[in-house]
Amino acid sequence: MSGEAGEDTVRQGTDEVAAAGGGTGDTGGSSRGMGGSGAAGGSGAAGSARNGGVRSLAELEREVAAHRERPAYGEDALITCDRLVRIFTADGVEVQALQGLDLLVGKGELMALVGASGSGKSTLLNILAGLDVPTAGAASVGGYDLLSMDAGSRLRYRREVVGFVWQQTARNLLPYLTAAQNVVLPMQLAGSRGGFRAKRQRAARATELLDMLGVGYCHDRHPGQMSGGEQQRAAIAVALANNPSVILADEPTGELDSATGEQVFASFRTANEELGTTVVVVTHDHAVANAVRRTVAIRDGRTASEVVRHTEVDEHGQESVVAREYATVDRAGRLQLPRDYTDALDIRSRVLLELETDHIGVWPDRPSEAKAPAPREPQD
Repeated sequence: MSGEAGEDTVRQGTDEVAAAGGGTGDTGGSSRGMGGSGAAGGSGAAGSARNGGVRSLAELEREVAAHRERPAYGEDALITCDRLVRIFTADGVEVQALQGLDLLVGKGELMALVGASGSGKSTLLNILAGLDVPTAGAASVGGYDLLSMDAGSRLRYRREVVGFVWQQTARNLLPYLTAAQNVVLPMQLAGSRGGFRAKRQRAARATELLDMLGVGYCHDRHPGQMSGGEQQRAAIAVALANNPSVILADEPTGELDSATGEQVFASFRTANEELGTTVVVVTHDHAVANAVRRTVAIRDGRTASEVVRHTEVDEHGQESVVAREYATVDRAGRLQLPRDYTDALDIRSRVLLELETDHIGVWPDRPSEAKAPAPREPQD
């Protein structure tokens, strides 16, 4: 095929896609209707819209080369979830707990997951902890592929890579061991028993962790002799025993009063700042959700929005925390519109989209209110 014929073919294919208004998500500079329940999707191609929908073969080749050179999704993240799906089946009924969830968590982050009951956040946490296996998609933590691990790798992953703190204090500590003995136990299970020197090193680390988290005085106490907050802080020490990359916590302050909950969360912050451990907390506690730099909301099995917080200093030297909420766009280009927005504009099934130079306009579809085009004037 000659270069001229190849360019004609590209022009023809591009024009057909622009006319169809589908496939690639190109807008061609005009409005498009999108179906779905409060969701907008499509990848878009601003270059095609600006150039009248015509691109040369050389331009397409450059775009493909640039796309190949981009880093892989989640390449620099410690935790990567790519279109994660988890389906439960009971009595012949399927329940989709996760419906193509995307999530990236960087090394050293302290972040929270929030959402209504049944949104999928605890299911996600169980998958990241190695306690459950996703139905489809991809998930990795610290280089471990959570879908392909065998039994031995999964056991090693749970002992060395992740630590877990449950909401129920009784699930975190063995009642017949002291706080220090509970911390030493994971270290014994992870490696050989060793000699007297190894035993002293494990005991010293247990003491160090309990002191760092403010419960060193509970060293020789059994869980029944400790308060709920003391048990949770000792449980964090247990989770940190083998120096994991990530600590996962499922409603760790759910059974505590607000003052004790603040103390427990302060222990997570200490672990994050002093040890560099990544911490992911599932919570309904607004105080906890507002105290982290990043809060991800999960709705209907997908990430729906993020609140990112940062510190600003004004001209008088006063520091303040500024929070900004973002809607998340997943790998398929889907966007969940906030429910209060869709209710306010009575958006039910589809919206109109228009690509502008620096943003995308979204309008509710109301055919009854649409204005008819003005009649053309007769020409001589």
